[in-house]
Amino acid sequence: MEVAGLPLLGHALGNVLACPEVAHVVVVAPPTELARARALVAGLAEAPSGIVAVASGGPTRAESVANGLAALPADVGIVLVHDAARALTPPTLFAAVVAAVRRGHGAVVPGLPVRDTIKQVDEHGRVVATPARASLRAVQTPQGFLRETLQHAHERGGAAHPGRLEMTDDAALVEEVGGTVVVVDGDPRAFKVTTAEDLDLAEWWLRRGRP
Repeated sequence: MEVAGLPLLGHALGNVLACPEVAHVVVVAPPTELARARALVAGLAEAPSGIVAVASGGPTRAESVANGLAALPADVGIVLVHDAARALTPPTLFAAVVAAVRRGHGAVVPGLPVRDTIKQVDEHGRVVATPARASLRAVQTPQGFLRETLQHAHERGGAAHPGRLEMTDDAALVEEVGGTVVVVDGDPRAFKVTTAEDLDLAEWWLRRGRP
């Protein structure tokens, strides 16, 4: 997908690299898209040599993240996992997540309060519970971790056991192995671009100026 003539990955990288807290970036791309990802990275003026690498993804999210983690320099102690589909996430949100990890939290996710009433339903569509809305958050990325926390989660429940567990985010892996995850304030600009309407919204945000 493109917004304002640039692929979502290009916008995402621009915002990541604008955060002074980020020292290394690994772009994890499908094997069929590696050449395009490398070409995009090579054309980014914001990407200093050696700062951005490209790694091949795996068949599951957990395996893709594990590949990206393995490609990071050994001295990186805080890891952010981000979705390029959340391309307009502002640099300030990356910095806020890093700051929360540095305050002593092993796993941190940004999230926004839920506006709608949420119903939990069974396989027949029958409502089985109505969670209290005040306790719910719509979780975004980047999700931040101490490196050892994320590695432990993947070794116990992620890429090492792909048939046993496939979570939709890495914080869920941390929860699965008994870790604690803290939520910090998210940002409306960190929405996920998945539909034509989302592309229109992204265009609107860009017309307002860089996130």
